[in-house]
Amino acid sequence: MDQLITAFVTLFVTIDPAGLAPLFIALTSGMEARERRRVGFRAAIIAFVILVLFALAGTAILALFGITLPAFRIAGGLLLFVIAFEMIFEKRAERHERTTTRLSADEMSHLAVFPLAIPLLAGPGAISATILLAGQMSGFAGKAELVGVIAAILAITFGVFALGERIEKLIGDTGRMVISRLLGVILAALAVQYVADGIVAFVNAPA
Repeated sequence: MDQLITAFVTLFVTIDPAGLAPLFIALTSGMEARERRRVGFRAAIIAFVILVLFALAGTAILALFGITLPAFRIAGGLLLFVIAFEMIFEKRAERHERTTTRLSADEMSHLAVFPLAIPLLAGPGAISATILLAGQMSGFAGKAELVGVIAAILAITFGVFALGERIEKLIGDTGRMVISRLLGVILAALAVQYVADGIVAFVNAPA
């Protein structure tokens, strides 16, 4: 149960569904509610496939390049800390907004793939967190639980997208900033824990 909670919290704050809601609304501006739901659902499905791929084969990919899990845990923890820093100081929202402004007319028809699924949902931070969690949740049961967590978070994300306009009006800019920064502090603490665990495992690894 502790692993499930850790996995859920880590991926939830990394993907940050609430923080993406205003960006989703901006990207789908002018669309009907049904079209918005279709785009949000497709983005969630694509992100699910990407994250599940790394959950199941992430360790094998690391082995192919000769990277140990402790080393990746340290690197992933540092990356998560950078994301947490950006969330706390509102840098992440600014970067995401810059990403959305680069869309051309042709890319608008494929916005479910870019930038929604990649890199806003299944970005480097989420992929790193997924591989790290997959290393902790070993065995078929552990992987199945991780896939379930990924599915649950992306289902929540789709729900937030579907209700994004209402949520934005409800919490306002102040509420969004408070939530984003609170989640950033939690993610920073988890990132430090990942780095500490990775250093211990790296030092204690057999030569």
